[in-house]
Amino acid sequence: MAVNFENLVQLCERSCREFADRQLFGVKQGTDWKWITYREFAALVDAFRGGLASLGVRRGDVVAIVANNRVEWAVACYATYGLGAAFVPMYQEQLDKEWQFILGDCRAKVAIGATGAITDKLRRMQPELPALEHVIGLELPASDDHSYAALLEVGRARPVAALSPSPDDVAGLIYTSGTTGMPKGVILTHGNITSNVNAIHQIFEFQPDDRSLAFLPWAHSFGQTCELHCLLSMGCSLAINDDIKNLVPNLAEVKPTVLYAVPRVFNRLYDGVNAQVAAKPGIIQWLFKRGVEIATRKAKGETPGAIDGLLLSLADRLIFSTVRARFGGRLKYAISGSAALSPEVAAFIDALGITVYEGYGLTETSPIATANYPGARKMGSVGKAIPGVSIQIDRSVTGDPVHGEIIIKGPNVMRGYHNRPEENAAVMMEDHSFRSGDMGYLDPDGFLYITGRIKEQYKLENGKYVVPSPLEEKIKLSPYIANVMIYGANKPHNVALVVPDLEALRGWASKQNLTLDDLARNEQVRELIRSEIDALSRDLKGYERVQAFTVCVEDFTTDNGMLTPTLKLKRRVVLERYGEDLDSLY
Repeated sequence: MAVNFENLVQLCERSCREFADRQLFGVKQGTDWKWITYREFAALVDAFRGGLASLGVRRGDVVAIVANNRVEWAVACYATYGLGAAFVPMYQEQLDKEWQFILGDCRAKVAIGATGAITDKLRRMQPELPALEHVIGLELPASDDHSYAALLEVGRARPVAALSPSPDDVAGLIYTSGTTGMPKGVILTHGNITSNVNAIHQIFEFQPDDRSLAFLPWAHSFGQTCELHCLLSMGCSLAINDDIKNLVPNLAEVKPTVLYAVPRVFNRLYDGVNAQVAAKPGIIQWLFKRGVEIATRKAKGETPGAIDGLLLSLADRLIFSTVRARFGGRLKYAISGSAALSPEVAAFIDALGITVYEGYGLTETSPIATANYPGARKMGSVGKAIPGVSIQIDRSVTGDPVHGEIIIKGPNVMRGYHNRPEENAAVMMEDHSFRSGDMGYLDPDGFLYITGRIKEQYKLENGKYVVPSPLEEKIKLSPYIANVMIYGANKPHNVALVVPDLEALRGWASKQNLTLDDLARNEQVRELIRSEIDALSRDLKGYERVQAFTVCVEDFTTDNGMLTPTLKLKRRVVLERYGEDLDSLY
């Protein structure tokens, strides 16, 4: 049923009323999962809203939080909205200096810390942040007036009714990950975010018995809008993943029907299943490969013949069903966003019997701009513009007859970047359309295809243009390659920094009776990686192929600063550390 939410307070209150007795959030405690209902969640939101009000939080104020996904995160979020204040989430993995910058930039009145250590750090920053009046600790004892528990008690004793923000009121600032410098605050209104939720209700409505395992950060717009706000608006349940290392076993326990993830996670799934199948007898390997081929053709509209139908049924019963069972056995949908998903990986997951719906957007568009959905799906594309949104391709930027910069117009486009007038002028057009910085094209049916980032594009010495990210995604399909960065700006050809998958390499070496010493210089390892790169580059243009590479045993992670919290590559940081190694390849 179509809905028309005007603000996120209305969304939360409606769902908590209509789905009061249904499970909302699940949290793992020991070996069990404890669930709270929509009714119980509403009571927590009401109580914490009163607690924040007791600290003087009013319309127009800012409440910030440094925390991973947890029930208290969602409570603080909706409680803040109910006071007409803006909510600013940050990642626990961010650097202290980034927290301080964000708190100062948004002029937060209240900051919430997930752990005692984070709360202490925030308190030490207070003297340098004149707008920051209060620091709340989620794990402080109830005896502390600024603990989450104490504020719940204050709110229960002195309740405050929720305001109803206008669509133009600011819901929050989401600070982009900052691949090139300090984060930028994207100002999103209630109308921005609810326009996304309303559009999804029109094209893809989940049922109240649908369930996700939430591991994408709600501090990012994809996890926040598409999973938290959308699923809550439809009466679904969300189990909160405790640790990324536990993702697969938790999937088996929670038995979700929908999985929101980014390509990096789906790539790992692809690698893992292929590695397991490779260890099986030849007949099983053949059946697996054949089953994927038949399922892929079927997804494109072909009707399998009698023999192919029998083989597909056999592959599903013997192989695909066991893979689905590892993920709980109920997984129906895989929702991919944040970056383009490799067509090979999308086809593979689809073949397993898990329907892939890929979409596209940015934090600046709340985030959804296009999506595949039931009745309108093309593998390899990121779908059509969602209701209320239009997509145009500006080819003047690239000079290409087909590809150009993706321009997005609609109610989902941000108000602007906070305190960044020059950057606003660079991306906001006169009619409030947004220049995405992404390259792509529209097919005759209106499906959008992404071909890379304009800022990432570079020119080789021969004048040919290269967009590295799609090439990197292709090479990362190797089970022996965990990460890769391609480099070649103003150079004669492309080279690469390759991070091997150590676990897969050890398994390979054991079968070859090899001893792995210095991986970076081991000739057998280099020959293996070379063969993998060549095999996965067959469909690439000659000038796009990697001519030389260097091996790096340090993976790209958020901890070492080479990945953003949303797992995007910080090329500048990688080049600072390994630029000389890459240059030496020439």
